[in-house]
Amino acid sequence: MRQLLPSSLTARLIVTVVTLVAVTSLLVAGVVTAVMSNYLTDRLDEKLVQSMARAQHAPARAAMGPQGRRPVPGRGQDVGLITVVPDYPGSIVSEDGEAPTISTAARDLLADVTPDGEPRDIDLPAYGSYRVLAAKGPDGSICIVGLPRSSVDNTIGNLIWWEVLLALGATAAAAVAGRVLVRRQLRPLREVAATAHEVIAMPLSSGEVGQTVRVPAELTDAGTEVGQVGGALNQLLGHVEEALDARHESEQQVRQFLADASHELRTPLSTIKGYAELGRRTGRDDPDQILAKVESEAGRMSTLVEDMLLLARLDSGREIDRRPVDLTRLVVEAVDDARVVDPERSWTFDVPDEPVTVTGDEQRLHQAVTNLLTNASRHTPPRTTVDVRLRADDQVRIDVHDDGPGIDPALVPTIFDRFVRGDSSRTRSSGGAGLGMSLVRAIMQAHGGAAAVESRPGDTTFTLTLPVH
Repeated sequence: MRQLLPSSLTARLIVTVVTLVAVTSLLVAGVVTAVMSNYLTDRLDEKLVQSMARAQHAPARAAMGPQGRRPVPGRGQDVGLITVVPDYPGSIVSEDGEAPTISTAARDLLADVTPDGEPRDIDLPAYGSYRVLAAKGPDGSICIVGLPRSSVDNTIGNLIWWEVLLALGATAAAAVAGRVLVRRQLRPLREVAATAHEVIAMPLSSGEVGQTVRVPAELTDAGTEVGQVGGALNQLLGHVEEALDARHESEQQVRQFLADASHELRTPLSTIKGYAELGRRTGRDDPDQILAKVESEAGRMSTLVEDMLLLARLDSGREIDRRPVDLTRLVVEAVDDARVVDPERSWTFDVPDEPVTVTGDEQRLHQAVTNLLTNASRHTPPRTTVDVRLRADDQVRIDVHDDGPGIDPALVPTIFDRFVRGDSSRTRSSGGAGLGMSLVRAIMQAHGGAAAVESRPGDTTFTLTLPVH
């Protein structure tokens, strides 16, 4: 069945409209024909009843016809009327008003009609289809009258022909009008499809996509089916743009990450290679200095690789260890460690009296706090005060504040990006590879929290937030 239907929606709608009009026309024609046939048949039956009354109550004539039979006049009767009364062989009214005798075959068929007073149809040889009525008179004699159905059949036949012609005309008009109206109504849908084809033609597989085309606003009315399709397509295009932009940004980050990682790893590898070559060429008897330098660079490279591996694991969404962590103790221990490592700065903390507990990875949370303290130690001058505050209300908040020179405003938006250094002029021996702040943000995001910074000269605050569990 599907193979017989056209493939396009326009053609299917036109076929549907034409089919509905044709079926409706046939139903109306059938009902009208049935009603008209019943009406004309009822009128014919009324004439039969009237003819029966005249045949049964006709006054006796003084003069009898040949062989003692009573003649039945035909003048004033309907043409084709057949009358069969007692003592008369049956007559049929002709067009000239005469009433010749009917054939023996017709008279025999009429004699078999049951005299129950109900009209019925019968075919009479040489006379055609008749509507006949047989009934008993007051004296018990049987009278039979019949009228031809030709007037009814001719009228119904003409009616059917007119109905067929009108139905064909209505179907043809519906086909033409349906084509025009359907194409006009589906024009917005074609415009939506054109927008989709325009998007398909765009180079979405490479590079940054930017803003794609959109379905016009007048075609996004949610009150119409086409508007719903247009609105849904615009939403889909928005999601596709966001996904493609995110993919492009991720690809750029991966490329930048690989370039930065290669650059960071090249330096310790070059140093190790250089010292190894120096030791091989000079043949020095005291290799301790060379081995110490090689060990130092290998350790720094190992730390860099571990940090990149941790970032990769956090980016992949790998589940972290989740256990109750006492942040109060964690902050106090981290500040005490910072005092021992860097006594040139003033380290203070402010924590609640009651333990603040969250669910998470204690080692990673300790690493995040330690990275912030290390960052303050590296980028502030001696005698700077670093204050760590822990608060817990609707969320857990850790603030690391210092009164140092602050962060360059141009660096603040990218401070948590990878391989970003606060002082690009300093040597690598004085600091890390620029992964500390990106690790802080990744650890917070893995715990469902966030990392932020506000900085101006003399007032810099890094803030870590964690949800309360």
